[in-house]
Amino acid sequence: MAQRESWATRTGFILAAVGSAVGLGNIWRFPYQVGEYGGAAFLVVYLLLIAFVGFPVMLVEFSIGRYTERNPVGALKQIGKGISSKIGWVFVVAGFVILSYYSVVAGWILQYIVIGLQGNYAASGAATQFGATTGGLPSVLTHAIFMAAVIGIVALGIQDGIELSVKLMVPAIIALLVGLAVYAGTLSGAGDAYAYYLSPDLGAIASNWTEILPAAAAQAFFTLSLGMGVMITYASYLGEDRNLAKDGAIIVGLDTLIAFIAGLVAFPVLFTANLTETTDGPGFIFVSLSEAFSSIPFGGILGAVFFATVAIAALSSAISIMEVVVSYLIDEHGIARVPAVTALGIAIFLVGVPVAYDQSGSLVWLTVYDGLANQILLILGGLLLAIFVGWVQTDLGLEELSKGFRNLGSWGMVWIWTLRIPVIVLLLVVLWYNASNVYESLVGIFG
Repeated sequence: MAQRESWATRTGFILAAVGSAVGLGNIWRFPYQVGEYGGAAFLVVYLLLIAFVGFPVMLVEFSIGRYTERNPVGALKQIGKGISSKIGWVFVVAGFVILSYYSVVAGWILQYIVIGLQGNYAASGAATQFGATTGGLPSVLTHAIFMAAVIGIVALGIQDGIELSVKLMVPAIIALLVGLAVYAGTLSGAGDAYAYYLSPDLGAIASNWTEILPAAAAQAFFTLSLGMGVMITYASYLGEDRNLAKDGAIIVGLDTLIAFIAGLVAFPVLFTANLTETTDGPGFIFVSLSEAFSSIPFGGILGAVFFATVAIAALSSAISIMEVVVSYLIDEHGIARVPAVTALGIAIFLVGVPVAYDQSGSLVWLTVYDGLANQILLILGGLLLAIFVGWVQTDLGLEELSKGFRNLGSWGMVWIWTLRIPVIVLLLVVLWYNASNVYESLVGIFG
């Protein structure tokens, strides 16, 4: 067997993990979730879940990946017994489905870059413009273009493809978002926007926790690339001298910061355009935000820069999801990287075609795919791993976490007991609510 690839540098690993986490979850999904679930109230719950659920589960994925040096399927097959040896399939299926519609949304973003450069964001009728963008052959074509870019980068391998590309993309994302946030802070609606975004109503959290909590948990997992096997796969290329907790904290911190900055861009633009009530859901940045760009100074150019930033972030995240399913074929079936990437890329493209071609205007297939993968499979994957390491393979987890520490001390057992009780209980509650919501959505769609 050929020697397995590895990261050339620690920086490369951190930027790749940050690039995976910093994607559509931060800049497409995060602002509309904040707008849909109460502004700062959602932000507070989201930040708490990132710290007390997302970070511990990330360490679980890191531990399993580095210990086994395998993809999610091979990793769980190696250290699990019975049903636990099959857990890895949850991640591969989740990643496959997510990338199939993720690429479609990224294709829409490419179209909106062009629309902005042409100065054609709709001042009114933005929803009609979005509807014309999201269905039919143009949507299929941009879906294909984006998938071709993902295939090209992943085919080059870990060091020459993924690591090299994220070293360029992640700093570019940060620089562009910070620049946009600085400009957004000069807009007339910035003060009211900051009040909405940064001043939480604790009463709203208490009265709407059954809606905010599941949504915030799903967002935390989506934005950190948890539950889809990315962090298992990336850690499998990592050396044993790395401090997983330290690296994980850097990754979580940078990812959360970038999501937060995305809100500092989106909401001042919206409030300046007097678009304070947004109900666009997944179409948020394409409808409300593009309409807002049409009414502010230099809106076309600024919108194009914003959507270009989102496109770069989407690409950095998509290559990580692709690596999960590609590593399965390479590790478990000995297939060379280029044919594995090509075959899987074509298959993922075909699975995403119904989402791309959907001309119903209600994003039916996007709702179905996102509901099953993001609301259920990601949470289920995180729950199963928390149970597995928290209760079954505790020694494995502690052994891996201790590497790179001078003295882990009691922190290891704090982590384990965090997994064993609060994380597992919370994820069970979230999974129950999400499953109920997805069931209701599917009944509403398909009768």
